[in-house]
Amino acid sequence: MSAQWRVFLAAVQYFTRLPVPASVGHSQQLLDDAARYFPAVGTLVGVASAATFFVGSLLLPPTVAALLAVGVAVWIPGAFHEDGLADAIDGIGGGYERQRILEIMRDSRIGTYGAVALLLSIGLRVSILAALPVDLGCLLLIVGHTCSRHAGIVLMWLLPYVREDESRAKPLSRSLSLNAMLVASSTALVAFALGVAYEPALLGGLPLALVAQLYWYRVLRRNLQGYTGDCLGAAQQITEVSLGVGLLAAWSI
Repeated sequence: MSAQWRVFLAAVQYFTRLPVPASVGHSQQLLDDAARYFPAVGTLVGVASAATFFVGSLLLPPTVAALLAVGVAVWIPGAFHEDGLADAIDGIGGGYERQRILEIMRDSRIGTYGAVALLLSIGLRVSILAALPVDLGCLLLIVGHTCSRHAGIVLMWLLPYVREDESRAKPLSRSLSLNAMLVASSTALVAFALGVAYEPALLGGLPLALVAQLYWYRVLRRNLQGYTGDCLGAAQQITEVSLGVGLLAAWSI
């Protein structure tokens, strides 16, 4: 097994419920290197979700097919990003200073802000898919899941990790190298370029996704002066939804 293939499988093991060979093992070095394949793991999730949406659309009404596709995208990563969205929005919405925000994020109970954020995220993703032709819905799922995971990589590159205790994000936060950033960025760029080549309306989602990412970066810098693992999950959700809304708007014009 090549070294990079092992790192990729480690990323799959770390970020999803998908089984990987036991020979992959587990080590700090593997976790340190795994972030470069975060967008590639998103591609796997997007392909599985798109396949569900395609098959579902042959047999079921669009809304049901879309709900099943989103359900698959939630299940494969273990609701990793949805959990981050709910916790981060609860913290930002309910806290007035950094330590209190971090305490709220750590609380396992979901609050009003988090519940509304989850409702909007899942509702918008289902509604967007149901409103698009099947081929564009599949395209959005693959490109969206790939590129939205790059948003978390950007935050890791620009901001410091702010928790002192261990968390699932901490191993990744310690050594995001330039090479890892380039690999992750190249994966997202290739996916987006291929998507635009198939459907130019996808470009319509780019400005909204970039504005949403910039806004979330400014919120984190102002309130936390850095990021947590929950913030990375929220970045993925915000970017995926923004890209979908922009694509739907551009395609509808």
